[in-house]
Amino acid sequence: MIFNGEIKEVIDGHLHIDGCYEDDGADFLNGFDEYIEKGPFRAVCIAALPSGKKGAANRDPSNNIMAAFCKIANPKVYAFGGLTYRNYPQDPDALGDMALDVQYKELMDIGFDGIKMLEGKPNLYRYVGNRLDSDMFDGFFAEAEKNGTHILMHACDPIEFWTEEYATPEYIAKGWSYVSDEYPKKEEIYAQVENILKKHPRLSLTLAHFYFMADDLCRLGALFDKYENLGVDITPGGEMYVSFEKNRDKTRDFFNKYSDRIMLGTDGSFPKCMRAMEWLADRTYRYITTNDTFMGFEDKYQTGLLLERDAQEKILSKNFIRRVSDSPKPINKAALKKYIEKYKHLIRDEKALALVEKYSEQLLK
Repeated sequence: MIFNGEIKEVIDGHLHIDGCYEDDGADFLNGFDEYIEKGPFRAVCIAALPSGKKGAANRDPSNNIMAAFCKIANPKVYAFGGLTYRNYPQDPDALGDMALDVQYKELMDIGFDGIKMLEGKPNLYRYVGNRLDSDMFDGFFAEAEKNGTHILMHACDPIEFWTEEYATPEYIAKGWSYVSDEYPKKEEIYAQVENILKKHPRLSLTLAHFYFMADDLCRLGALFDKYENLGVDITPGGEMYVSFEKNRDKTRDFFNKYSDRIMLGTDGSFPKCMRAMEWLADRTYRYITTNDTFMGFEDKYQTGLLLERDAQEKILSKNFIRRVSDSPKPINKAALKKYIEKYKHLIRDEKALALVEKYSEQLLK
């Protein structure tokens, strides 16, 4: 069992399916079952990643489709679908029947519980080639705001990624170096996200990884005070927890004050790092619910915040339920079939396409 504490109602609101799917599929479809039971979790949420440069972990429509299959197989699985693109950079005038508001409606019709956006991560931002606050996204954000659909967005990255220290072949290969002028600056992305919120002030938006503002709680608090439906998750980056530890008392006060804006997540990925997911879940849970000192992130010790009980419950599950839903939506199989027929030609990997066809036969009859 992962959680050795009183609160058992926990939702991991930020997980992924890796693009390298299992050959036989059995572990893939039920891959989160063991993790859910070890928690024990009320539920988990798969954040699909269908967009990315060619060759980047099959980030094409197959990830949305696989997440939908997981929802069919397990009633404790939520899933957020993602937007996909024909070309990089994307010409907004060439989207046609893949306009982002059209894709939004298709994902909602299928039964996705929200939307995951990676477009604010500088490497994908560069590929897509359109500002987050551009006209290309306006119709999509307007529909999500109107319908109260929750969006989980990765925007920015740790500031270190913009330094010369990270401009090494290793980090460049990982897509973690942004010193080149081809990438947006961190403050440019922050400005664009705030422009989105100015246009759509009631948008239900959670910014992943604490919006990379763990070292500037006053700035984040001012955004919370301004936008009532804005939140963050405490999905690591380890650098985030190192910043928390440097100002533990201030961090604890912030978490208690804004406990209705913070959600739990691990950023774990099946099938690559199931053991890591358990470790991440244990550390994040202990950080919220205890004042234990334990080996945490970046090989550094950290001491739990032992938040007020009400704050613990909100962060561990209640905020997710309030923003998303009490239980996962059912999958509309007819809508999923239609989506597969429309988008399967964009699936680049033969293995992924074969699995899509296999599970379509098994699950969508």
